[in-house]
Amino acid sequence: MRQDILDYLTAHQGEFVSGQKISELFGISRTAVWKHIRVLKQRGYSIESYTKKGYCLKKAPELIQPEQVSAALHTQILGKKIVYDERVDSTNTVAKKLADQGADDGTVVVAEEQTGGRGRLERSFLSPFAQGLWFSVIIRPNFPPMEVSKMTLVAAVAITKVLRKLGLIHCGIKWPNDILVHGKKIVGILTELNASVEKINYLVMGIGINTGLSKKALPKELKKIVTSFAIEDVPVQRNQLLIELLQQLEQYYIIAQEEGFAPILEEWKVLSCTLGQNVNVIASDKTFSGKAVDLDENGNLLVDTGNGIERVLAGDVHIRSAE
Repeated sequence: MRQDILDYLTAHQGEFVSGQKISELFGISRTAVWKHIRVLKQRGYSIESYTKKGYCLKKAPELIQPEQVSAALHTQILGKKIVYDERVDSTNTVAKKLADQGADDGTVVVAEEQTGGRGRLERSFLSPFAQGLWFSVIIRPNFPPMEVSKMTLVAAVAITKVLRKLGLIHCGIKWPNDILVHGKKIVGILTELNASVEKINYLVMGIGINTGLSKKALPKELKKIVTSFAIEDVPVQRNQLLIELLQQLEQYYIIAQEEGFAPILEEWKVLSCTLGQNVNVIASDKTFSGKAVDLDENGNLLVDTGNGIERVLAGDVHIRSAE
C-alpha cells in the first residue's frame, strides 16, 4: 500500500493531492494515509503537507539502481552480479547465505536499509533507508587464511582514496576497520570468513558508508562520534559512489592477489589517522597506553608503551584516542 501511495505521489510530483482523495483511491482511512506519509518522510522523501491542500512530493531520495551501476562498471570481478533489496536484516547475512550456495567471486549485495546492521564485536550499525551505502562483497581469494585480516586494511585504503577523491579530503583510517572525518566515524568495515585450515572458501566484506544521514536523525549517543557526507556538507550520488568503490576495491584486490599486501600496507600508513597518535588499547587480557608507531608485515598495530613495543592483533582489541 505504501508503495502505491508513493507511486501516486510520484506521478503527481509537484502537485498537492488531498488526503481524502488518496484515502478513497486506495480504500484506507485518512489516518492510515497519514501514517504511510510519515514513514515515507522518515525514509528521506520530502513531502509537504498542509490542511485542506493535502500532500505534495517535492523530492525523492536517490535509490540504488543495480542495472545502472552494472552498466557503468569497468571491472573484471566485482559487481558482475549485484543482488539488490530495499530492506534486509544485514547485507553480510544475505551475502553469507549466497556464498554458501556457491555465489560467484565478486558478487555484491546492496540494500537501502538494514534492520540489523552489525559492526565489530557484534555492535549495532545504524543503517536507515537511503541515508547511506550499505553493501557486502563476496570474494574468493587465493591467499592463505592467515592473511585474511589484511583484506580489511585493503578495503580501508580503497575506500579512503575514493572518499578523498569525492571531496572528503580530511578522512583517514582508524585501525583496524573504521574511516573517520575530523575524528568522527563515516565508514565501518566488517570482514567475515569461511575457511578450512588450508583454504579460504569465501570472505564477505560488509561496508557501511554514511551519506545522507543528518545530525537530527542521529541518536544522542552517536552525535559526537558519527558523521556523514551530508553533515560534512559534501554532496554525493550514491550510485556513483558505489561504482567508484567497486572499481577501486577491485584494483587493490587484484594487487593483493598478484603482488601481495606489502605495497598496500605502505599506502595504509600514509592514509592512517592512527599512526603517530597516543592511544589507549583495551585487549581481552590487558589494557595499556602508548603511541601507535607502525604496522607490522601482517597488518598488526605496533604501540610504543615507553617500556617496549606491544603488538596489537586485529579483531582482539578496541582502540580509543588517549585523553
